[in-house]
Amino acid sequence: MAGRLVVAKIGTSSLTDERGGIVDAAIEKLCAEVAEVRAAGERVVVVTSGAIAAGLPVLGLGDRRPSDPAVLQAVSAVGQAHLVDRYNRALARHGLVAGQVLLAPLDFVNRKQYLQARQTLQVLLDLGVVPVVNENDAVADDEIRFGDNDRLAALVSHLLAADLLLLLTDQVGLLTGDPRLDQEASLIEEIVAVDHTLEALAGGAGSPRGSGGMASKLAAAKIAAWSGVRAVIAAASRPSVLVDALSAAPGVGTVFVPRPVRLPARKLWIAFAVGSAGTITVDDGARTALTLRGVSLLPAGVIGAEGDFDTDDAVELAGPDGKVFAKGLTRHPAPEVRRLAGRRSADLPAEVAPEIVHRDDLVLLP
Repeated sequence: MAGRLVVAKIGTSSLTDERGGIVDAAIEKLCAEVAEVRAAGERVVVVTSGAIAAGLPVLGLGDRRPSDPAVLQAVSAVGQAHLVDRYNRALARHGLVAGQVLLAPLDFVNRKQYLQARQTLQVLLDLGVVPVVNENDAVADDEIRFGDNDRLAALVSHLLAADLLLLLTDQVGLLTGDPRLDQEASLIEEIVAVDHTLEALAGGAGSPRGSGGMASKLAAAKIAAWSGVRAVIAAASRPSVLVDALSAAPGVGTVFVPRPVRLPARKLWIAFAVGSAGTITVDDGARTALTLRGVSLLPAGVIGAEGDFDTDDAVELAGPDGKVFAKGLTRHPAPEVRRLAGRRSADLPAEVAPEIVHRDDLVLLP
């Protein structure tokens, strides 16, 4: 019987020094802990950042990070090979083999690609390989990308129905305040639900070398919780952090309690991985029907629409009070939604889709 599965994500800030160079000791520490967990019969998927950091010195750019996106993609293509080679060498010292897996957002939204990605990762795990996952930065479209590997790691944990998502960072976890400003700031050891107060506490982006920060880790933990996966934000430098997170050792970091109901992959993508292009406001009757009866949104319940969204774009749904309560994919562009607002289904032309947002494409938000 297969052991537990942990997805461990490590960011650029935890892999690099102050000049932005890759620190081999950080990779070796993580791989040693992966080996220890593997020896206990558990399975591990590593999600790693650091391709650009690994590529800069190879191309003679040192710590001069280019601003041109096309150049960054080229640097990533070079760096990815060198980064995975470092993981291969570190894992080989423990008799383990790394398998590179590069993923793109469409691998999670397209059903066929979703199943293919899951099968590939599962076969690698069955073969005893340690999958080393990164976003396919070399060909990523700026309009359609994860933005940071925290979100990618959360989606991988959903893809594989992981037991644990471990988000390794340069902080001990989420604190009650900014330690640079509040000397009494302490670790929040357990979070049952992520709310706006916690999101405000997490703040913005992290170090200049990374694309994430505590805010992106909080968002990833939220995705994991909705996936039924326990998540932990912890310090990459903590000794035996991977072992301690799996054994639920006290004080290992900030633990996020998973929700009892696992959100399906498509709805998880709609809720957390697709940016909203606008807002559709509905009346109280429609809000009640959507939240309590699980129906589709019809034109009769629509009051108005804001934004310049198109067909199949993600939109937020708000009540008359302006509070957002759901998110979904619209079946009509914004001008058409405004034109159809308030009309009964019986009055619509036969060629017009009767749903503004179909219930299969709608997710209720907390």
